[in-house]
Amino acid sequence: MYQADGRRRVWLRVGERFAYVNFVNRLPHGGGVVIIWYLSGFGNEFSSEDPRCPGSLPEGQVTFHTTPHLSVVSLQNNPQVCPYGLYAEQLSGSAFTCPRPTNKRSWLYRILPSVRHKPYTAMHCGNLTENWDEVEPDPNQLRWMPFTIPKSSEKKVDFVTGLHTLCGAGDTKSRNGIGIHMFTCNTSMVDRCFNNSDGDFLIVPQQGEILITTEFGKMMVEPNEICVIQQGMRFSVNVFGETRGYVLEVYGAHFELPDLGPIGANGLANPRDFLTPVAWYEDREVATGYTVINKYQGKLFSSQQSFSPFNVVAWHGNYTPYKYNLDNFMVINCVAFDHADPSIFTVLTAKSSRPGVAMADFVIFPPQRCPFLAYEFMGLIKGHYEAKEEGFQPGGGTLHSTMTPHGPDRDCFEKSSTALLKPERVADGTMAFMFESSFSMAVTKWGLETCQRLDKSYYQCWEPLRKHFDPNWRPSKQ
Repeated sequence: MYQADGRRRVWLRVGERFAYVNFVNRLPHGGGVVIIWYLSGFGNEFSSEDPRCPGSLPEGQVTFHTTPHLSVVSLQNNPQVCPYGLYAEQLSGSAFTCPRPTNKRSWLYRILPSVRHKPYTAMHCGNLTENWDEVEPDPNQLRWMPFTIPKSSEKKVDFVTGLHTLCGAGDTKSRNGIGIHMFTCNTSMVDRCFNNSDGDFLIVPQQGEILITTEFGKMMVEPNEICVIQQGMRFSVNVFGETRGYVLEVYGAHFELPDLGPIGANGLANPRDFLTPVAWYEDREVATGYTVINKYQGKLFSSQQSFSPFNVVAWHGNYTPYKYNLDNFMVINCVAFDHADPSIFTVLTAKSSRPGVAMADFVIFPPQRCPFLAYEFMGLIKGHYEAKEEGFQPGGGTLHSTMTPHGPDRDCFEKSSTALLKPERVADGTMAFMFESSFSMAVTKWGLETCQRLDKSYYQCWEPLRKHFDPNWRPSKQ
């Protein structure tokens, strides 16, 4: 709020800390500032209610009388009658009998239940696929130039229609696998939302911020931030121009923070830096019909209903969407000599059933001291990646498949081999990332052919590497 003295003031809830991250200098329908509040923490037991409906979270109900003058009140998730006449729903992110550390669920209190919709019907999937056998396997090192964003003057494309599967492995039916997608869009989702029944989406915007409305509330996610929309959560994406980014999808596991081991209690991505939206609802009827798009077993289906699904007035639980600013990552690195494995840059991991082996890791390469190497699928949010400064551009990507050699190009190798051995800060203004997986990923037909962004000259960046072997070399005497 602004007053005559020009100073900015905000309302704060009791015990809530002020954070500039809550200020968003953009509105979907014009200029101004919208304040988006968040809850801090990772995997916490959160609770939130829209301040327009105080007391909307069930706090207790008289269950029986022990004496004529004494009643016993118990907290309930699903009381006989919810406050404000709301419906109680549980969204389960795990089996009911999972151990407490991995048991995920949230209770949502909504104006109308999500079950009130017309039957799902199949819809065109576009370039979203789970068919890993479209084309023959390609073990070569692959690099893509920045993926093309369609012009709004030529064709309106929203987040869902702009999803393109690049590569992946596994199977949604057996709940074991991953998919890597690109999204390129230029218009907001209007009276439609997306719901992924197959797995979790880790979304990495590269160009343009996105305002995500979920059943739990709103999140503004900008380049250099990520967000995770977990399985079964409905969301809609607003954009403010030509927008591009990356998506890592995992089937059968949820993302969690990696174990720190000898690093100790603090380091890498700290739990307090993850932000979960607060409750926000709209009680809106849609006469022309609201479309719910469901990704199920690798296919898309749509259903119609007469109201907005973002009608959750209050919620509580530990199964939520969340966002994270990559600038908050605490870098751990080698400071004396040698090259540490990129696992020290892991932000989030989705574990497989094999101990110590991840289904997928989300790894970043922020500004740091000393150079680094990388492998598997890589993307670039901003800046210039040191190992290949030419050719690897923001909005593009590379894929180095299992057991396929890869590494720095000639210029990087020669520069690093002759540089003065002193502490050096690298990658300022750069944020590269990696989707690393234990799966052997197959590239789709869209990735190899249709997108027409594959750089077929990529292999040539290693051609200038020359032989340095000298059989007459001897160790210098100390």
